[in-house]
Order: sequence, then structure tokens, then C-alpha cells
Amino acid sequence: MQLTPEQKQFILMHEREEVLETALRYMRSDMPLLLAQIAGRQMAEKKIPSWYAAREIIYPPHLSLEQSSSELTALYKASLVLANSDKKLNFASDEPIDSNPVNRKNSHFADLTGGMGVDFSFMSPHFRNAAYVEQDQKLCRIAEHNFGVLGLTNVSLHCSDAESFLKGISLLDFIYLDPSRRDESGRKLFRIEDCTPDLSKIKTLLFERSDNVMVKYSPMFDISLAVNTLACVREVHIVSVENECKELLFLLSKNDEAVESATEPLFVAVNLKKAGGEECFSFAMEQEQKATIPFANEPGHYLYEPNASILKAGAFKSVAVLYNLQKLHINSHLYTSDKLVKDFPGRIFKVETFFIPNKKNIKSFSQETKKANITVRNFPMTVAEIRRKTGLQDGGDTYLFATTLSDERKVWIVCRRMLS
Repeated sequence: MQLTPEQKQFILMHEREEVLETALRYMRSDMPLLLAQIAGRQMAEKKIPSWYAAREIIYPPHLSLEQSSSELTALYKASLVLANSDKKLNFASDEPIDSNPVNRKNSHFADLTGGMGVDFSFMSPHFRNAAYVEQDQKLCRIAEHNFGVLGLTNVSLHCSDAESFLKGISLLDFIYLDPSRRDESGRKLFRIEDCTPDLSKIKTLLFERSDNVMVKYSPMFDISLAVNTLACVREVHIVSVENECKELLFLLSKNDEAVESATEPLFVAVNLKKAGGEECFSFAMEQEQKATIPFANEPGHYLYEPNASILKAGAFKSVAVLYNLQKLHINSHLYTSDKLVKDFPGRIFKVETFFIPNKKNIKSFSQETKKANITVRNFPMTVAEIRRKTGLQDGGDTYLFATTLSDERKVWIVCRRMLS
């Protein structure tokens, strides 16, 4: 699949314009293709900057690009693949690993749900041989072109479904899947058995071909249900970008010794930062369930809100234990201390005051404060209702948490955010 020099020039000339505006200004037979490329480059500039920098990249239909991984999450998955050294699942290890695929034993990799190929393009360089598998012929043709643009020379493309491909090959060192989570009418799906491929049906075949499998699901999935359905789960990675939960990664292992030595998965809650770096918090669910934590009678000098990955993972007690914090209420998921914990994985606030939101206190607060960022945690009013009641506009430096304390008092906590 190729674009003509004139088409490429047109795309670059108009990539800063509104797609609809461009569509109305020009009458060309190839306009649908050109508009798709303009929209693709606009999205890729923020989502996949290294692809955007490669001007020869061709973008698939909007839905495929919308559903693809971002560069940040693709790089994170590639780091997990790289950490899988010598066929041992050791994803959380800090030991250095040789990144040169020529010097590494694990040399055969397959992405069984290739799609647009973003994840594949970042994972495949860590292997001698990498197979891209995708049953959509158009996506396969686009991927073949793009992998050439990206200089991926160790890849093979297979226009096939996952099960048929697996039946026709021998052993692999690592398998990756991102099952489709939409039905034929485009509705989103939230159960493993409803996705394509259904891992509950092909799991045996997967483990006949590889000891190590990584599968990606939506953050809307129930983690406990997924762990029970998949079984043999070694690790669960809950991945957020800038505090927005993006994906769940389940690392599966057939290695009997590994499974026996770890009776339950390790949970890794990670929040990736676009400016670089990450917040990472690991825990075991058994420890979470057994942990006991203190509850505060009222907010201390500092208030802590865990990042989205920790909240999705359910590490409500583990995070308090590790950072020596008190919780405001069993269901509030807000924490406090009098001593600052600078490395807390989430947002940190300096508490200015707190009060019972009766008419008198609300009136006094509203007269002094015109703007506030409002968060509701375990409180009988919505953000919109609080704004209507107070007249507060959104924004500013003031943060208002409407929540419940351990003695069931309903309070508003007024804070200033502390930037890390």
C-alpha cells in the first residue's frame, strides 16, 4: 500500500487543519483516504510520536487507531517482554537484562492480535523472529508497509486468526494478545469469554506453544474475575497514563514451579508520566486482605489520593501500610498524615481547613472562594450538585474534597495541591 508524492504533500499541507473543514474545501475521489491520513497523523502526534515522526507511515481507519496502544503503554509492555529473560517470568526484577536480541536465548515471539501494530512494533525488536498475526487483510497490508518504514527486518506477517496460526507453528518463547472487546454491532464487551479470541477456549493451545503469555484487557474488566477465569496468572499490571487507567495486563505462565512457588499473582499498579518516569506500587492480594490499618478522627496536615491504578487494583490497605498513613473512612479511599510523605504514588495536598457543610459554613466558604477543583469521595452529593449549591467555578488553586470521616461525619476538606 503506497501513497503518491502528491498525496503525501497534500496530507502534510493540511494536517494542522480541521478534518471536516478540509473535507468541505476539496472535491477529490481519494478524499476519504487523505482525510483518514490527516486524522491519523493528528492523533499519532500525541499518542504515538515516533510513528508521527516517520512521515511514510500509513494510518488505518479511525477506530483501529483509537483502540491502539499509546507509545507510552507500548513501551511499558516492551519492557515487560524484555524482562522475560531465559524463559523465566521475572517481570518485577531490577536485574539488568541484555537488550540485544542476538545475545538472548528467547528468540521467537508472536502477537496474535496484531491490529494496527503499535504494540508489535515496540516488542518485536527484542526478539530474533517476530510474527505479526491479524485476520483483517487491509490491516495486514498497512502493517507490512509500516513495518518497512520503521525498519523492522525480523518480522513475518500472517493474515490469519490466532487459533489457526497456533495450530500451524511449533514453540514460541513469548505470546502477546489483545483480544477484541467489541461485538459485531460495535458494543463494548467486558467478559473474557465474550472477547475474540476467547482465551478460556484457546488457553490449552497457547500453553502448548509457549510457557509465557501476556494478554491485555480493558480497565473496565473485573480483575478478580479475570484472574479466576484465566488461571496461571503470574502478575497483573494495572497501567495508567497521567492518572487515567488505560489497560490491564495479565502475565500468564505454564511453568509449574513458578506457579507453585507463588500461590497468587503479584499486582503491579503503575502510573506512567508523559514527561518521563512512573509511579509504581506492588502488592499481593493476600497481604491486602490481611492488613489492618488505623483510621483518622479528622484530617491531618496532609491529604493523599492514590493514583488511578492503585484504586483499580484495590490496594486500599496496602498503600496505607507501606506509607504509614491513616485512612479517613473505610469507603473513602483518602488518607492523611501530619508528616509529609513525598514519594506517595498519587496526588498530595496540604490541608488548609475542613468543616461540616451546613448552610452557615457553606455560605462563608462560598464568599471567600470563587473557584475550586472538586472531588467527591463517599459523599451524598455529586460534584455538579456542590457547584450549584456553592456557585463555585471549576479551576483555580483550591481543591475541595467532599467526603466522610471514620465517625460518619460528612465534611468538606479544603486543600492546596503539592506538586512533586
